[in-house]
Amino acid sequence: MPINKRWFPPEWHTQSAVMLTWPHEHTDWAPLLDDVEAVYSEISFHISLHELVVIVASDRNQRDHIHERLQQRGVDLSNVRLFIHQGNDTWARDHGPITVHENHKPLLLDFVFNGWGGKFPAQLDNEISRALLTQGAFGGLDMLSVEFILEGGAIETDGEGTLLTTSHCLLAHSRNPALTTTQIEAVLQAQLGVERFLWLDHGALAGDDTDSHIDTLARFCDPHTIAYCYCDDKDDEHFAPLQHMEQQLQTFRDKAHTPYRLVRLPLPAAKYDAQGHRLPATYANFLIINEAVLVPTYQDAADADALRILQQCFPERQIVPIDCSVLIQQHGSLHCVTMQLPAGVVS
Repeated sequence: MPINKRWFPPEWHTQSAVMLTWPHEHTDWAPLLDDVEAVYSEISFHISLHELVVIVASDRNQRDHIHERLQQRGVDLSNVRLFIHQGNDTWARDHGPITVHENHKPLLLDFVFNGWGGKFPAQLDNEISRALLTQGAFGGLDMLSVEFILEGGAIETDGEGTLLTTSHCLLAHSRNPALTTTQIEAVLQAQLGVERFLWLDHGALAGDDTDSHIDTLARFCDPHTIAYCYCDDKDDEHFAPLQHMEQQLQTFRDKAHTPYRLVRLPLPAAKYDAQGHRLPATYANFLIINEAVLVPTYQDAADADALRILQQCFPERQIVPIDCSVLIQQHGSLHCVTMQLPAGVVS
């Protein structure tokens, strides 16, 4: 890698930790707090078997409470790092730092998080990465503040200079309205070191607040494989958008100008909240960690197929199902609540 050339590592690159921001009673999770904490404990347990878990607590009392919950789940607390900062919500994928390598050393990028285009309060969440740095979570690493609105769930990389994203999200006027597509690409080239852009123009899930984050729709499993949501029910509202997304994915080429190996992930049966609104359940929202892949499940008949398919995509990793039926009640899933921190970021 040339000096000063940045490299955006893929999710399967060796990790030091995964970051979580724990739900608390002053968030929208309050009515479901015990249930969602059980999911967070389960996620923490499985991550801790392979790497460190960095957890943001809202205050000292919650820090102690989290400590107890993790102990009850059997988490090895020597693999947990707890820090304190009050947040608006819990979606670490979108307010956590994005890591690149520069001069063979990790560099943390702190992009602006504005609550998915101003839909929800985000000022406290936007302070979390800097607060963790101040508290020593990242040792002596540098953190660069970037005056550009970007969420981690909006971007996927193959580790070879390609960025996969959606035009509906990154080009939304509620994010960086003064910039053209060319200017947005220039910012991402400079900050992430990417060279190629694959823009998905189709695909959306009902109930998704993110304006079609790529991590709900299509994911790199390796530099030549993309797993993506697929709907074969012509009566489902997702049928046409996901058919069009598949057709566009078929036109994409990898760095060697070869068509991608495209892997269909089933769509779970429709899930609804108490008000009858459809929820964005998706198997594409998996998390790759060291030696394993954590996969969201939804107590659905399609769960088993999704797990089998992803095992074929990741033959050398353990596939770990995590019931995320509660997480989708707030319109996100497993990948949305986590942010991987590559090797060298946390010691």
